[in-house]
Amino acid sequence: MLAAGLSGFQVSVGLIMAIGAQNAFVLRQGLRREHVLACVLFCATSDAVLIATGVAGFAAASAVAPWLGQALRWGGVAFLLAYGLRAGWSALRGGGALAPRSAGPGALGPVLTTLAAITWLNPHVYLDTVVLLGSIAAQYPGREMAFGAGAALGSFAFFFTLGFGARLLAPVFAREAAWRVLDGGVALVMISISVRLAVG
Repeated sequence: MLAAGLSGFQVSVGLIMAIGAQNAFVLRQGLRREHVLACVLFCATSDAVLIATGVAGFAAASAVAPWLGQALRWGGVAFLLAYGLRAGWSALRGGGALAPRSAGPGALGPVLTTLAAITWLNPHVYLDTVVLLGSIAAQYPGREMAFGAGAALGSFAFFFTLGFGARLLAPVFAREAAWRVLDGGVALVMISISVRLAVG
């Protein structure tokens, strides 16, 4: 159970670590110290709901279509490998930088509305949480819920660290090199997970 939970934690953090629209928004809010708690709770709770849906729904679907596990397993391998290679390319290419001045509006309502759109209207969110994490959870028969709990915990840990740690990171992420190191780390995690999933 512990191994499944730790794997879920690692995969979850690896997937959401890549800086996208949602993470950049939370990071900007953290740098501005505006509505940080509301933002991180919204993101982490949304992830937990989607992860639970993926873990529970995938188990039910696999009972009806036994071939689904292998199909999604190899789809997950391909996706993670491509994801890792893309992050590696970003690390080599550079060009990333955070511009805190472009953060969202100050009132809580518009901030959460924007965050909801970024979270729930992004197809990659469903691919990462429902499909990919659901398919990986199926590789732990009888321990799917432990994997899902670890993945949800990883999401909470990541978003709380990102949101409340942003003030400490402001000087660091003003430099392009920091983004290249982050992308390089994401590439290593994603490619290693892809290999482990491929070899079972």
